[in-house]
Amino acid sequence: MQKIISVFLFCWLHAGIALSQTNVVQLDVLDYPGSELANIWGYAAGGNEYALVGAQAGLSIVNVTDPNNISEIVMIPGPFNSWKEIKTYQHYAYVVSEGGWGVQIVDLSNLPGSNLVYKSYNGDGAISGQLTKAHALHIDEAKGFLYVYGSNLFNGKAIILDLNTDPYNPQYCGYYNPIGYVHDGYAYNDTMYSAHIYAGQVSVVKMNTDAVNNTINPTTLGTINTPNNFPHNTWRSGNTMLTTDEVSNSYLAAYNISNPANITLLDRIQSNPGSNSIVHNTHILNNYAITSWYVDGFTIVDITRPDNLIQTGNFDTYSGTPQGFEGCWGVYPFLPSGNILATNIAQPGVGGGRLFVCQPTYVRGCHVEGVVKDANTNQNINSATVELLSTTTNTTTNVSGVYKMGQLQSGTYTLRVSKTGYQTKNTQVTLSNGTLTFNTILLAPLTLPVELSRFEVKNIDNTAHLAWQTASEANSKGFEVEYSKDLGKWETLGFVESRYPDGGAYTFKSDLLPAGNHYFRLRQIDLDDEFSYTDVKLLQIGAGVKLQVTPNPSKGFVRLEGIDPESIQRVELYNYVLQKVAEFEWNGQSGFELPADLPSGVYRLRVSSAGEDIWRNVLLGK
Repeated sequence: MQKIISVFLFCWLHAGIALSQTNVVQLDVLDYPGSELANIWGYAAGGNEYALVGAQAGLSIVNVTDPNNISEIVMIPGPFNSWKEIKTYQHYAYVVSEGGWGVQIVDLSNLPGSNLVYKSYNGDGAISGQLTKAHALHIDEAKGFLYVYGSNLFNGKAIILDLNTDPYNPQYCGYYNPIGYVHDGYAYNDTMYSAHIYAGQVSVVKMNTDAVNNTINPTTLGTINTPNNFPHNTWRSGNTMLTTDEVSNSYLAAYNISNPANITLLDRIQSNPGSNSIVHNTHILNNYAITSWYVDGFTIVDITRPDNLIQTGNFDTYSGTPQGFEGCWGVYPFLPSGNILATNIAQPGVGGGRLFVCQPTYVRGCHVEGVVKDANTNQNINSATVELLSTTTNTTTNVSGVYKMGQLQSGTYTLRVSKTGYQTKNTQVTLSNGTLTFNTILLAPLTLPVELSRFEVKNIDNTAHLAWQTASEANSKGFEVEYSKDLGKWETLGFVESRYPDGGAYTFKSDLLPAGNHYFRLRQIDLDDEFSYTDVKLLQIGAGVKLQVTPNPSKGFVRLEGIDPESIQRVELYNYVLQKVAEFEWNGQSGFELPADLPSGVYRLRVSSAGEDIWRNVLLGK
């Protein structure tokens, strides 16, 4: 290991590369030439603070009591491997690795001395001598049980060890069976929140641990799929659970777990939207989520309102070219000093990993929430665009007309709300850190020059045939036909001039379309170049897909075709931000009614059949 002491090099690192940072200051670093780093944990005793660093050669224990002058005390040898996870209980550190040595246990009571006692635990009782490796671990400190995840035993299911009698000599209690491999998880007060990475689910499990008889009797209380269906780790505080999906373009997600049988997704956030960055490990401290994001370093997110997550701090530890699984592996925010520890897997120019000691300033976000309604009918308006002008803060209303967003910077801004068919409205709002600003916005409908009575899109020989009918027209120039593959970017396919002052019929034909979903809308333009949009129409071009939803668009009743109804286990409906809005009991029928109170728009239908989840878009039109 080597400390960076050159003033020139320090300035180059902090000025030449211009690492991104907000509300975080770097205090010191320690380099590990020739050794990659894995996860990080911390330990404090006797007024001293320590970093427990997972290095390739073992467990590196670093004195960080003086955060401006950190130094390694000792390297506890372990398997030479790039994967290591550490947790502590009382004055013991527990280390697991995919490289072997079972669960390594280190007695930290002699710190800050370097003469530490350690050993490897390879199982006892029914698994005596069989536990050789594991991916991760967590400790239920309230109950005194160690959870080992992704081991070589039981196909990687969670193994539970009792630490109550003697933390240096764990006792095997059993394993959690129902769902399968557990990659990582969080456990507290006899409840486990396990990340089944390959199943795409997180489960909440009441463990019913018995320290007297060294037994467990797990009961699964509830499960939920994560936004990217690849959950890596979990953390919990009160009725809020956080998850991270370890894939490109992933999310830190928050859930309400007050009723584990009905876990609900509240919100999700990305550190750097559009960059395809990958989230890794998250922790919760005082309603802040401190999270490692590989090439983005680590972030601080205000989760005071878990249905409206706001990033209020970050530190980009990685100065190299972003390439997926590089940069910050782990972060630890629980030292008494409040300093944050972070590890980079490999640091460009070092030839190995780097340990960071940083000082955060925790700042609450400015929350902006409200509801958008029709000024004439008082009905909620969904899919309205809400934005703070002169900032990048924006969102859209949900099916209940509700919008929730926020930012770090306080001040007075113009809140703009817009929706096709309504007059845009601007409102002044004053935002303060740690404060919720709530507004009800009433939008007045536009009086349009064209009354559209019909608009439909059909597939004929893999081409889209559009047809629409106007009941009346006044001052109309014509219609632009717009097309999108994903409801994101729209392109103009053509223009059809207005031909019928008193209303008439129009048609338009597209070129050949590939298999997949295709979206169409009309942009009606009047003689003054004012314009309005029609509703979006979905056209599905098949490519041997076994499941089809018909009719699509639907006015409420849908059928599932191309699949055996008896094989269907569950059918659920989600809105376009993946909030579940309905679940249907399935008794082998082929058709069903969608809820009558749903507004028009695009929905996602999830059909579980023979162990497979199939997603299809459904366009609901009233």
